[in-house]
Amino acid sequence: MTRTNGIGEMWRHKRVLAASLIGTAVEFYDFYIYATAASLIFPSLFFPASSPTAQLMASYGSLALAFFARPVGAAVFGHYGDRIGRKATLVTSLMLMGGCTLLIGFLPTYAMIGYWAPLILCLLRFGQGLGLGGEWGGAALLAVENAPPGWRARFGMFPQLGAPVGFIAANGLFLLLGVLLTDADFFAWGWRLPFLGSAVLVILGLWVRLKLTETPEFTAAQAEAPPPTLPLATLLSDHLGAAIAGTFAVVACFAVYYIATAFALGYGTTALKIDREIFLAIQLGAILFMAAGIVIAGWWADRSSPTRVLAWGCVGTVGMGLLFGPMIGTGALLPIFLILSLALLLMGFVYGPLGAYLPALFPVRLRYTGASFSFNLGGIIGGALAPIVATWLIAVQGVSLVGLYMAAAAAISLAGLWWTSRHP
Repeated sequence: MTRTNGIGEMWRHKRVLAASLIGTAVEFYDFYIYATAASLIFPSLFFPASSPTAQLMASYGSLALAFFARPVGAAVFGHYGDRIGRKATLVTSLMLMGGCTLLIGFLPTYAMIGYWAPLILCLLRFGQGLGLGGEWGGAALLAVENAPPGWRARFGMFPQLGAPVGFIAANGLFLLLGVLLTDADFFAWGWRLPFLGSAVLVILGLWVRLKLTETPEFTAAQAEAPPPTLPLATLLSDHLGAAIAGTFAVVACFAVYYIATAFALGYGTTALKIDREIFLAIQLGAILFMAAGIVIAGWWADRSSPTRVLAWGCVGTVGMGLLFGPMIGTGALLPIFLILSLALLLMGFVYGPLGAYLPALFPVRLRYTGASFSFNLGGIIGGALAPIVATWLIAVQGVSLVGLYMAAAAAISLAGLWWTSRHP
């Protein structure tokens, strides 16, 4: 009987980890195909012709829009996640996110319908952000609230591994299309295929998630006391300090990710004139270091603490930020690969332990709202403005200062980590 129960528990854990990984893989796939398209394709297809820089800035503006929608999604999905449960909320957020991504694949261009094209694109981008706002927090809770004692950081790293998995799927598909299609075909219709392909991943994610049961910790909390009527209001009145500190703590991971991926791709293929397929291949190699960093950080965090691992990752990011701009500015492939690999390795350390760190800041009955709200507000500070500020820094001072944005973001995250370590 004991052996049967043990096998059943093992399979339940595997389903939980698969569900958390697949969901965030879909999230990052959806988010990154948009970021890639915003760097390479959308400026000329969806925004009025002016200067290439103005078109690129407008495209990055649509990229940023989802970051501002994410806290709204965090409030909405956090409300229901803390009141009715993690499972149903995760299924709904995945459907909204995937549905908006699919519709972008059918969207007519500016040449076809004029200003309606960027308007509808921005609306769908906002819908993406709403769904994304509820996705990460729920996936992290699904993992850590099912974790055995002493395994919370390692279980919590599985949603984080969805980032490199989604990136590889997105970048790999763009790279494959670039090899198989001419530039004319790619810009005419080939860019739509990654958006349409999102439907396959969403169906897979739904199939796994619909088989789940509610997390034991949420079930126990519901049995002990009724859920808060307004989780967000309770969070802001009783746990505001933790929410602010948690927001600051996640700034670094967003800044590193979007500077090393979306910005670097746009700058490398336009200003440095590096072939698109070559730069995508460089990033595909570098993202493997991020996956390695997440795994190492998860194990380390269970043996020390998530706060300590995150703090060391931030310290490393400050140093890396000073090197980033000059190495990108060389225009040579090897220095670019090395600095992107180092940046994404450190990204694993400032991102991997967040799945265990953020939920621990809040009581079970407010965790969905608290973790989601902090994570997505941090995304505005660290991620929404990253490509825009980086492009502006280049226009004002040149590429050598771009990495300072990441260094500054890491300093902000260190402040948040210091606060939570002193005020548990």
